[in-house]
Amino acid sequence: MSTNSAPAMSLTPDEVLDLPDEDRYELVDGQLVKMPMSSLSQYVATRLARFLGNHCEPLGLAHVFVEAGYLCFPGKPNRMRRPDVSCIRSDRLRFDQIGDGYLTIRPDLAVEVISPNDRVYDFEDKLDDYRLAGIPLVWLVYPHSKRARIVRSGGPPVELGPDGELTGEDILPGFRCRVADLFAGPAPATDEPAR
Repeated sequence: MSTNSAPAMSLTPDEVLDLPDEDRYELVDGQLVKMPMSSLSQYVATRLARFLGNHCEPLGLAHVFVEAGYLCFPGKPNRMRRPDVSCIRSDRLRFDQIGDGYLTIRPDLAVEVISPNDRVYDFEDKLDDYRLAGIPLVWLVYPHSKRARIVRSGGPPVELGPDGELTGEDILPGFRCRVADLFAGPAPATDEPAR
């Protein structure tokens, strides 16, 4: 009996869209890569997406996406990545240009909320893809240590502790969020009894 396994089938981005659970995968060189995400990571990503949306939407500044698929990697047509949260400025993408399927322009901000199940080398590959695409601002959020890292194109990463502040810089002007605020629970309930 042979110990060689059959080669994995190579998929295209369109074929991934046809999968019943396509939103759980990225595509790397035609191979499906499952996105491991913990409940805590999902909570933090949702919270950050809400903060970004609350800032960007009233100003018409940017569109905020959660786990949107991107096909924007030069020379890699079978590469699709899904940042946990991402933003594309409204001056680069109008609302009526958002359709079904994947986004084909790079985001202005990509956020990865690191789960305990994320493997370092897979994650470094993803950062390399983000650099290749020219994403100007990437935030890495670490829920278990309550820290964040800012990665800018062309600059060294900056580490932030719980008292540090994520800012939109010139990408999302005026946006500010303390790192610790990403990990806070809901505000205490009022004195009215729950129903």
